[in-house]
Amino acid sequence: MSQPDQLPPRMAWAEGLLREVFPDAELIEAVPRTGGQLSAVYEMRCADPAHCAIFKVYAPEWAWKQAKEVHVYRMLASLGSLPVPSVLHRTRGGGPGGRAVTVLSLLAGRPLSEASKDLDPARIPSFYREMGAALATIHQIGQEAYGYVTDHILDPRFDNGSHMRRQFAKKLMEFKVLGGDGRLHDAVARRVERDGALFDNCETAVLCHNDLHEGNVLVARRPGGWELTGVIDVENAIAADPLIDLAKTDYYSLGRGEPERSALFEGYGPLPADAVERLELYRLYHAVELWDWFRSIGTVGPLGGIADDIARLAG
Repeated sequence: MSQPDQLPPRMAWAEGLLREVFPDAELIEAVPRTGGQLSAVYEMRCADPAHCAIFKVYAPEWAWKQAKEVHVYRMLASLGSLPVPSVLHRTRGGGPGGRAVTVLSLLAGRPLSEASKDLDPARIPSFYREMGAALATIHQIGQEAYGYVTDHILDPRFDNGSHMRRQFAKKLMEFKVLGGDGRLHDAVARRVERDGALFDNCETAVLCHNDLHEGNVLVARRPGGWELTGVIDVENAIAADPLIDLAKTDYYSLGRGEPERSALFEGYGPLPADAVERLELYRLYHAVELWDWFRSIGTVGPLGGIADDIARLAG
């Protein structure tokens, strides 16, 4: 069993911070967790399992996201029916190099993106059914406007039409600046001009997770079988049309097929009459956004396939 004076220097700060929550905590090891492109995520394993926790350590340029995640997790916790981490503690400068750290409760399970490699593929649709139900639960939280969520809504718009036209214009400008195909750019712009009136059919904004893919849900084996045990990583949350959230989970189910899509929609529940058309527009938005993101960080491998998706969805 590790004692405080035996901890490597890089772990001493972590045990000290953990003891702000659990005064008797004895840290054994800090294990990196998957995900966290913008922040480092660690599982803090302790002598007493009850003291284990998750540390999210923010890079300086992303420290502002700490307030957002605390705000969103607390909104989700207020539902009382969604398995989300509890915010146990936060500090704006307690991590290495003075970095901001959020301490979260440790949920059982591991990301579906990892667990799925060891599971019978026939089990996967059941998780998508639970993901659909989780989205429907999140969407119970109404918002007063449309826009990007921090601990409030930035530059709010009060109708979905103007919000989505602004978002498409922003992502198309990024696409052009990043060297995207001009013909694809113009095809997307024409599609939005032609069918953008569909955006006006959404009359009320809701809280959207905006990143509910297999890497951001935890699953575990229970006595009755495998089940979803956690919804994590709310860095991308927005206030928007609930269908844009559903469309992102669908579009990001890369490599999955009709069984998973059908299960996702079944788990979500009834959809509006124009759902098929609106979902297609939102998939187009997510494809452009994803192309922009990968190109901006220098990840070129997926760009050709995403460009094909843009061409198909813009047609």
